[in-house]
Amino acid sequence: MSESLDTEAQRFLSDFATWSGFGATPDGGLHRLAGSRTHAQARQWLAERLTEWGAHTSFDRIGNLFGRFEWVPGAPYVLVGSHSDSQPNGGRFDGALGVLAAAHAATRIDRAVRTGTTAPRFNLAVVDWFNEEGARFTPSVMGSGCFTGGLDTDRLLATADLDGVTVAAALTATGMRGDDAGPPAVAYAELHIEQGRELDDSGDRIGAVTANWAVRKCTVVVHGEQSHTGATSMADRRDALVGAAHVVLAVRDVANSFPADEVLSAVGRIHVEPGSPVVVPSRVTLNVDLRAHSAARLDEAYTQLVAAFNAITATGENTVEIADCALRETEPFWPAGVRIAHKAAADAGFPVRDLMTRAGHDAVALNRVVPTILAFVPSVNGVSHSAHEFTRDCDLLAGVDVLTSIAEQLVTSLPHPSEPRSAI
Repeated sequence: MSESLDTEAQRFLSDFATWSGFGATPDGGLHRLAGSRTHAQARQWLAERLTEWGAHTSFDRIGNLFGRFEWVPGAPYVLVGSHSDSQPNGGRFDGALGVLAAAHAATRIDRAVRTGTTAPRFNLAVVDWFNEEGARFTPSVMGSGCFTGGLDTDRLLATADLDGVTVAAALTATGMRGDDAGPPAVAYAELHIEQGRELDDSGDRIGAVTANWAVRKCTVVVHGEQSHTGATSMADRRDALVGAAHVVLAVRDVANSFPADEVLSAVGRIHVEPGSPVVVPSRVTLNVDLRAHSAARLDEAYTQLVAAFNAITATGENTVEIADCALRETEPFWPAGVRIAHKAAADAGFPVRDLMTRAGHDAVALNRVVPTILAFVPSVNGVSHSAHEFTRDCDLLAGVDVLTSIAEQLVTSLPHPSEPRSAI
């Protein structure tokens, strides 16, 4: 390639600083909710860069942004990317790193193709998936879930945020709703921060993800009875918020009943009704997150949680209802892809280790339909979904190098869909 690595590294870090400015918070974090004005500004900047670098950009109906580099007419695409939306007052590395790294990796490979040093079998597309975080619109992993067919696009376009704004309205208002069907995918690769501390503790620079944790995301409703906070006798109260407090503690207690970090749990959102300072709450809705490293362990934890909810109901003051509970099963990632990630790291001189992902990613959705590779770089102290989220520059650059190598191996050496997978 014509430019030195130092120049490419400086360009990436400069672009990352600009990319992180859209929705930046004073404490160094990022507030860039899906479908917001700042989200649209960031994606417009990315689309302009991709166009400038030779890609054809487009949006699909659910707001996924694609940047296609077509070298082999009629051939399917290797996809590389992540997401650019954030949690409220979240970190600037989660997802955003993977999108910009994919854009830089694609332009490096495009230059190699054009100079004749790389001969691709497939085309390459950068993708910025819409609403991976699920902070404004639920469910999470929305864009990639619709792309893979796991979620219904029409139903989700009608989904509204807490202010009543639908996905369709947000996309239309910000110019992010298109009609592209998306490129036909033959494989997918994603670079992400680990969001845990295994790599930071071990000193390894790259993580090769072998499988995802099993997850249950439940909507739990506690039913009580609305009454006056001042006039109603304590003996006559059926306070739904008191029941909800017991639910929160039960969620924590279930995780604590297992060996450390075998089960993780949290209540991430609580909605109290009717929400008046002088009314005993009649209904509380909670979003419960329960995770485990295996399906069997998750089943065991969930059984305990249901029993705890039943015990709360048995006290007589409240009724606890599991209104909805989505299951994401644990699945292995493509074994050949894990080997490709190892080779990419080894060729670049970076120590690598296998690990599972506790967090959900767009790669988990893609893994169900195409060969998928998910690679991690370290998160300092394992902090994520916080303004204190941080990954060192040297690890950002290592990740870009490894993702470039992974994507290049995929576009040049991945077997055609009609060929046996053992060929790679």
